[in-house]
Order: sequence, then structure tokens, then C-alpha cells
Amino acid sequence: MTNTDKLQPSHIDIPQAGQQAQPEEKATILVTGATGNVGRHVLALLVAGGHPVRALSRAPQAAVWPAEVDVVAGDLADPAALDAALTGVEAVFLFAAPGSGPAFVAAAQRAGVRRVVLLSSGGVDDDAPVQDGPIAAYHAELENALRGSGLAWTFLRPDVFAANTLMWAGQTKAGDVVRGAYAQAAAAPVHEADIAAVAVAALTQDGHAGQIYRLTGPESLTHADQATILGRALDRPIHYAELPAEAVRQMMSAHVPGPILDDIFTTWAASVGRLAPITTDIEKVTGRPARSYHHWVLDHATSF
Repeated sequence: MTNTDKLQPSHIDIPQAGQQAQPEEKATILVTGATGNVGRHVLALLVAGGHPVRALSRAPQAAVWPAEVDVVAGDLADPAALDAALTGVEAVFLFAAPGSGPAFVAAAQRAGVRRVVLLSSGGVDDDAPVQDGPIAAYHAELENALRGSGLAWTFLRPDVFAANTLMWAGQTKAGDVVRGAYAQAAAAPVHEADIAAVAVAALTQDGHAGQIYRLTGPESLTHADQATILGRALDRPIHYAELPAEAVRQMMSAHVPGPILDDIFTTWAASVGRLAPITTDIEKVTGRPARSYHHWVLDHATSF
């Protein structure tokens, strides 16, 4: 725990005889990326826990917000919106936007923010002089900005999101075959709700400052394994048909930027024939095991 993780009161009010101690007022928490896969779960958990919540959104009119949420229009690249969103805020769930670190840190310092929980990336390598690929690089830049900020920070480094397989939905709606590259590429897909649960713990509890949590699902699965589990959960015989990597790259290039696409294919190729690493950080923080990929599919069955 850092010194910034606990406020030092200048005095303590002791209730007099016949008086009842007033419940401690909960401080406002800002959620950025609040309509994203993880952010929407963070928002819902905070509201359910009775925490005052504010959301920063580029298009607030495009979403339906809980009545309890204070919504501020703008994004991390908008200094005026940042200042407005951070006023009176104690903690921030920070969605990583490339290049946003210095401006965010400055605004958070001006506002007196105490703690920041960053949704980073499992690709960040603390021992590498140069990060391998653009995804790890811009997340590492944000991490470094927070490390030197004096704010109490927590980094969440999820590996592969189970939600990545939503890209198969068009194929599963059309038939029982998922076609893609590297059938034997392995990962430990993590449920976005588990990432959110860790985030909320770090936002609302002491003891997480300076921690880096590597978040994975409970098992190493290949693309072929995931297709089989998907079929089992949907009670259909879905299987994975491997296509040449270059053909799949060309198809994906229509909607994925080139450097990001290179990153994805490099990761897939490197994982063939290997077991994906598994961590227990989700259970360590939340007190319960990570949800399985089968569980994730059941939660998203209507999408397929």
C-alpha cells in the first residue's frame, strides 16, 4: 500500500451519548470506457454496491444509463471534459486510450484523485526494453505514466478475452463450422465479468495499490477446443476448420488495423503447441475461481 492509498484525517468526530454515528459517505468513482465489455460490468457492480458513479462517454446519447449514474460527455483526449468528469472523484477505472497517459495524470492530480485502476494488457512485459507490438507498447506507456504520478495505481493485465470469439458469431449463425487460422493456437480466455470484479475490488477496497494482476481464465484452450465447447454449450456440433493464415489475415484486414493484425497473428503463431499460462489472481482478489469459457458461452448464447 502506498501513502496515497489512505487519507489521514485531521480530526476524528466521536459521537456523544445519545447520538448515532453517521454512515461513512462513499466517494464518487469515475468509469471510463463504460459501455465496453469490461466497463459496463464495472458500472453495474458499482451501482449494485451503492457507490456514487460517474461515467465518461463520447456518445452518452447512444446508450441507456442506470438512473444512478452521472454521465459526462467527452473522452480522454478532451481536457475540459476530463476536468469536469474528475471533479470530486476519488477513484477511476481507466480504459487505456493510446497517448492519453500524460493528460489524464495531470487532470487526476489537479482533481485530487486517490487511486486509479488501469485496464492494461497481458502483453506488457516488465523485463523488455522495448515492448513487443503496438498493443503492449501503448498500455506500457500508460502504466509508466501512472507509475510516476504519485497516484495509487493498480494494473489489470488480462490475457485473451473470451469475448474475442464473438467474431465467430456470423459463422455460427450461418452453420456449424468456424473457419479461421491456427486451430491449435492456445489461450486461457477470461470472462469480462471476472475482470470487472477484480477492478471493483481494487476501486473500493484498500490493499491493492501498487499491485499488478495477471488475469486469465481457468484453462488453456485451443481455437479448436473453444469451438467444441461453444457447440456443446449451444447443443450443436460446432467444429473449427483451419484456413491458411494469410487468407484469414486478408479477410480480417478489412476491419483490423495492420499493426494490430500483425500483433494478433504473431501471438497466435507463437502459442501453437504450447499451454497458455494460468493464474489464480482472480480467485485471490475476489475469493472465487475464474469463470470457465463454457460459462462465458452460456452467458452470451444469444449472440451465436
